[in-house]
Amino acid sequence: MRKRDHNVLTNAASLLICGLLAGVVVAAAAFPAVAMSGLAAKAGAETFGALPTELTVARAPQISYLLASDGKTPLATMYDENRRDVKLADISPYMQKAIIAAEDHDFYKHNGVDINGVARAFVNNQNEAAGRQGASTLTMQYVRLAIAYSATHPADVVAATEDTSARKLREMRLALQVDKEFSKDEILTRYLNLASFGNGAYGIYAASQVYFGKPPSKLKIEEAALLAGMVKAPTTNDPTTKAGYPLALDRRNYVIQNMLDIKAITQQEADAAKATKLEVKDKRTPNGCVAANVNSWGFFCDYFYRWWMQQETFGSTSYDRERRLKSGGYTVVTSIDVQAQKGADAAVRRAKSENSKEAAMVAVVEPGTGRVRALAVNRQFKLDDPKKPKNKISSDPAKSRKGIRGNYPATVNPLLTGGDGIAGYQAGSTFKIFSIVAALEKGIPLSYQINAPQQFKSEYIIDSSSPAACKGTHFYCPTNSNNKAGGVQNMWSAFAQSVNTYFVPLQQQVGAENVVDVAKRAGIQFRASSDAKFASTKDYAHQWGAFTLGVSSTTPLDLANAYATLAADGKYCEPIPVQEIRDPEGKKLDIANPRCEKRFSTDVARAAVDAARCPVGDNSSTSKCGGSRTAAIVKSVVDAPVAGKSGTTDSEKTAALVAMTKQYAVAGIMADPDWPQTNVKMKHKEKDGINPPVYETLRDAMKGKPRINFEPPGQKISEGDQRSIPDVKCQSVETAKSRLKGAGFEPIVSETRVPSSCKAGDAAGTSPDGRTIKGGVVTIQVSSGGGATPPGTNNPGNGPGNQPGRPGTGRPGG
Repeated sequence: MRKRDHNVLTNAASLLICGLLAGVVVAAAAFPAVAMSGLAAKAGAETFGALPTELTVARAPQISYLLASDGKTPLATMYDENRRDVKLADISPYMQKAIIAAEDHDFYKHNGVDINGVARAFVNNQNEAAGRQGASTLTMQYVRLAIAYSATHPADVVAATEDTSARKLREMRLALQVDKEFSKDEILTRYLNLASFGNGAYGIYAASQVYFGKPPSKLKIEEAALLAGMVKAPTTNDPTTKAGYPLALDRRNYVIQNMLDIKAITQQEADAAKATKLEVKDKRTPNGCVAANVNSWGFFCDYFYRWWMQQETFGSTSYDRERRLKSGGYTVVTSIDVQAQKGADAAVRRAKSENSKEAAMVAVVEPGTGRVRALAVNRQFKLDDPKKPKNKISSDPAKSRKGIRGNYPATVNPLLTGGDGIAGYQAGSTFKIFSIVAALEKGIPLSYQINAPQQFKSEYIIDSSSPAACKGTHFYCPTNSNNKAGGVQNMWSAFAQSVNTYFVPLQQQVGAENVVDVAKRAGIQFRASSDAKFASTKDYAHQWGAFTLGVSSTTPLDLANAYATLAADGKYCEPIPVQEIRDPEGKKLDIANPRCEKRFSTDVARAAVDAARCPVGDNSSTSKCGGSRTAAIVKSVVDAPVAGKSGTTDSEKTAALVAMTKQYAVAGIMADPDWPQTNVKMKHKEKDGINPPVYETLRDAMKGKPRINFEPPGQKISEGDQRSIPDVKCQSVETAKSRLKGAGFEPIVSETRVPSSCKAGDAAGTSPDGRTIKGGVVTIQVSSGGGATPPGTNNPGNGPGNQPGRPGTGRPGG
C-alpha cells in the first residue's frame, strides 16, 4: 500500500474543520434552530474524533473466465457480479477525466473531504425550496462502496448506504484516512473497479464491454462521458431503455461540458463528442454453462462446474466453492481441445439428430494426463421451458402414459460423465479388456489358447429360471452371438472377434473378483446400486460371471479413461477438465496439475493394448489377431496406430466403441438415457450407429498430430514361458493335481463334470492341454463316465453371449 506525503498542519486543520462542520450538519438535520450554536459545533468535533479511522477493504466479487486449452477461445464466464479489476494504465485517460468531471472536480486538490463542498451543501440544504445537494467526494463514494462490499451482515450493507448524517460523518472520517494511505490514482482505480454501471456491469471493465464491446483502454470521449454519467443513477440513466435513453444522452452531454470546464478536453473535442450519436451494444456478459460460448460445449462446462464443486481446495462447503468460482476472479484454461470438440460435436450429430431419443455420446481423454479433451452428445445444453415445453414425450412407456417429457432435444443432465441419477450404460464387450489385464497379471500370456465352444457351461451359479442358465441347471452358460463355436482362440484373436466363450472361462480361471479389481483400478465407477453391491466384496464379485461381457453400467468418460490408462503404459490419471488455473494476481494453482499414479505394470499395459489393436484393424510385430475384426475400419479412417474395442449388450439396447491412439482415447456409447430397456436396437457400423462418431472424432482430433506407435509387449508376456502339460487323462484327480504341480503349473479342479471314456470321478483331461505358460492355471476336467470322449479337453466358448450376473442382465456381446 503506497502512501503519499501530506502536510501535517493541513491534515490537522481538515480534521478540526470537518469535526466542527459535522456538528453543524448533524444539528441541521435534527434541530435546524440550533444548527449554528457553539454547542452543536463542540459536540460534532468530539463525535467526529471518536469515529473509526480504519477501513476494512474486502475484494469485491470478480468474474471468472473459462477458456479452451489454447488459452484464448472463450468457453464460458461465471459470476455473481460481472466485474474484472483493471489497472489505471488500462483505463482510457478520457474515462479518468470523465469520472472526475462528473463527480468530483477537485479530486486531486482536497484531502478526501471537500470542505468547501460540505459548506455549500449545508447552506443550500437550509433552503427548503432548493434541491438537496450532497458533498460526497470520489474518495467518500469509494469508502461507501468498500464498506458495503466488506459487510458480513445485511444490516451493515444498509448502514453503509442509508441516507443519514451518521453515515456521512463516518464516510468523511474514513475518507481522510484513505486519502493518507493511498495515492489519488489508487483511489481513482479502486473506485472505477467498484462502481456499478447498471445492466449487470460492475466496474469499468465490465461496463465498457457491456455497453461498447471494447476494453476500457479504448473508450472515446463520448463513451467515457456516458459511463461516468451513469454511476449516480444507473437504472434511471439506462441508455438501453426507451425511457432512459434521453436521460442518458442529457447526462452524457452534461459530463462532456464539465470535462470542458475543467479543461480536460478542448472545445473542438467537446463539440464533436456531443454531436456523436449515442449508440450502445447492450451486450450482457453470458453467465454460466447454459450460456456457454457454444451451446454444445455446455456439457463440458457442466462437467468442469461439477468437478470444481468437489474440490476442497476451493472451500469446505459447496456454498464456499461456488462463491469462489463465481466471485474469485479466476482465469481457468480448461482442457477442452477445440479441434477435438468440434469434430465430436459434428460426428454425433451426423449419426443422430438432436430430436432423436437415441443419444450418441462421445468422450475424449488424453492418456498420461487424464485431461478431458472433448464431451459431445446430440443434445442441446439447456433446460426445457416448463411453460412452453419443446422436449418430446419420454420414450419410457410408463412416463409417456403420464405425459412426462423426456430429455431430448434439451437437457442439462450429465449424460456423459454420470452423477445426479445418471449411473451410466452397459458397454458390452469393451469390458473384456479387464479380463485380459487380470489374466496377464496372473502370468497368463496373450498366446494362451482356449477351445471356445458355442456354449460354455461355467461354474457361476445363477437363477435356474434365467435364459442364460444351462437347461435344467443353475449354472451360467454363455453363448456366442453368431451361434457358432469359436474354436481355438488366443487373447488376440478372441478379442478381435469378441468371443464370449473365451472370456468367461478366462475370467473364471483368474477369478471374477480380480477382473472387477482391474476395472476399479482403471477408473470404472460402479454408480448403479446393483453393480456397487457386486463390486463391494470379493465374495460377491467372485460370482459375477457376466462381468467380463460388460453388464455393468459405465459412462463414456470412465470408459475412455480406463483405456487411456492402458495407452499410458498403465499410468492412471484422474479425469480432469482443467489445464491451468490462475487467481486474480496471476498465480498458478497446483489443483490444475494432473493427478496420476502407476496402477498396472508397463509390460501388462502394453500387452493389453497389443491385443486391443486387433478389433480395430491394426497389428503389431507381435500380434496374432487372426482374420475377423469387429471394427476393422477404424485403422484406415484414423490413419494412425490404433487400439480399441466394440461392445454390444443384450438385445442391442446399447452399442459402444472405444478407439485410441497414444494421444487420445475416444469412447462412444449409444443408448436411450430416458429408457434403458428400450426396444430400439442400437447400431454399430451403420452411419447412424456409434462407430462412425467415435472414429470420426478420433480422425479429426488427430489432424496435424504426429503418428506415434504403441510399444509392443515383451516376448515373455506375449508368448509366455511355454511348458508341456502332462497327460493326466484317466488318472485320479489327486494324481493329476500332483503331476501338474510337479510340472510347475497351478492346478484347479472343475466342479462341472464332462462325459468321458474315463472312469467317473477321474480326470477326463485338462484345459488347456498341450502347452501353456509355466506357473499358469490348468483346469482338471472331471469325468462323468458314460463312455464318450469329449470333443476337446478344453470346453470354453465364443462370441457375444451373456449371463445375467445380476437382475435385469441380458446377453452382451460385440
